[in-house]
Amino acid sequence: MTVARAVETLLPDYQITYYGDLARTPYGSKSPEAIIQYSIDNTEFLLAHGAKVIIIACNSAASVASDILRQKFAVPIFEVITPAVVRAVTSTAIGNIGIIGTRATIRSGIYEQKIKEEAPGFRVFSKACPLLVPLVEEGWIDARETKMILRKYLLPLKQNQIDTLVLGCTHYPLLKDIIQHRMGKNRVRLIDSSIEVALTLQKYLNENPDFSVTLQRGPDNRYFVSDMTKAAVATAEKIFGRHIDLEKV
Repeated sequence: MTVARAVETLLPDYQITYYGDLARTPYGSKSPEAIIQYSIDNTEFLLAHGAKVIIIACNSAASVASDILRQKFAVPIFEVITPAVVRAVTSTAIGNIGIIGTRATIRSGIYEQKIKEEAPGFRVFSKACPLLVPLVEEGWIDARETKMILRKYLLPLKQNQIDTLVLGCTHYPLLKDIIQHRMGKNRVRLIDSSIEVALTLQKYLNENPDFSVTLQRGPDNRYFVSDMTKAAVATAEKIFGRHIDLEKV
């Protein structure tokens, strides 16, 4: 949803079809094989509803399924990892970059790999934060327990004196203020993959006008989910700043 909101903000004239696979989340604790199959299912659903561009709005899915989806489907496919890496590499002043994400994302090593390809001399410090997604989905964003858990997760990154931190999960922007406070407002720059992928898509459409004119325009955005909970409705309203009609499928 944070990605959909960022795309909606930057590209308000384009029609968005969102699919949140809430029934099978969190993906970060699943096997690569399961995540790949879920990603194929999700892409097929979106294409069946008229999508001509796909954004993999999940770091766990992007870390293991991006190449397979690009091989299988003949549409432009964007993911949240590469744009965040590019921004992190160009933002750091000392070459010390931190990554926080789900177990699946951190286990894949995709951020380290891509950062080293861009800047071989940089140091990368990664930390899996498996408890954050359930806490966000339960709406415990400002809870004392969430702040305590964040403090423990972020401590080793602070000790390694990073100056740039990639929020390697699209749930984490909801915790951005707390994370920024813990890391130090003037010491560490946070990289929001939701914003970075939206900027990348905007650039692509500007550079490919013949393709962009084929996309649906208008305000008729649709937001599908595979499960409906009160927490999901509340989270959607918090992210978008308004009521969102979630359609259960």
